[in-house]
Amino acid sequence: MRLRFRATKWLGAATLVCLTGPIAGCQETTGGVATSGTASASASATTSSTSPGSKPHPDPAEPVPGIAATLPDHIPPNAVICLPPSTGNGRPTNATVSDPAAPKITISVPDGWNAAPGNGDTALTLTGPDGMSATVTIAPTELEPGGSFLRYTADLGGSMHRLKFSVAGAQFCGYSSQLLSLTVQSPSGAIDFADRITHIWTNTRQYLVAIHVEAPAGAHGFAAAKTALMQNFAVVIP
Repeated sequence: MRLRFRATKWLGAATLVCLTGPIAGCQETTGGVATSGTASASASATTSSTSPGSKPHPDPAEPVPGIAATLPDHIPPNAVICLPPSTGNGRPTNATVSDPAAPKITISVPDGWNAAPGNGDTALTLTGPDGMSATVTIAPTELEPGGSFLRYTADLGGSMHRLKFSVAGAQFCGYSSQLLSLTVQSPSGAIDFADRITHIWTNTRQYLVAIHVEAPAGAHGFAAAKTALMQNFAVVIP
């Protein structure tokens, strides 16, 4: 399947309809035909529970959910490649790194959370109530989507024991993307993780964008924070 990665939008261009904000609810027109600004598809999902003494690794022989068949193409400077409709959940916040070739994204930060710029591949660090926190990373990768997803998933949680784990495909705007849910056992108690990982191609490199959220297991407001932070996000290619 050849996804039309070339359906590019520019801020202020005639191809963009009803643009009112960083993640406004608009549509794009391609060849005179209106298409949705986001194409979210939840592919396959897997769930596993593990004993405290084991840490499973994804089986490379199994299909990796959330993979989109994208073809590299020349992208004009500062092109708004993805502009999902706003859900009204959270406030739009830009996340960028110093790498001039890296994609720039706009995520939704939950009410009551604070965001601060990070360093290196970390675009944002976020803190919330009840011990909740999050990070946004935009890091170059030499791997294709499947390989980069498998590596990230295998490293998630480090050496802590995995209690529960699930992964679901969540393609949007033609990008390969996954939603991960993980509970690990730390010395101080169980910790819930939620991750949105997306593979983005630019004119020069490939990048893995990761939105990582964690909280003490059972923290009040964790579900609402996940809903805001894990939703589709706007993408600009420099």
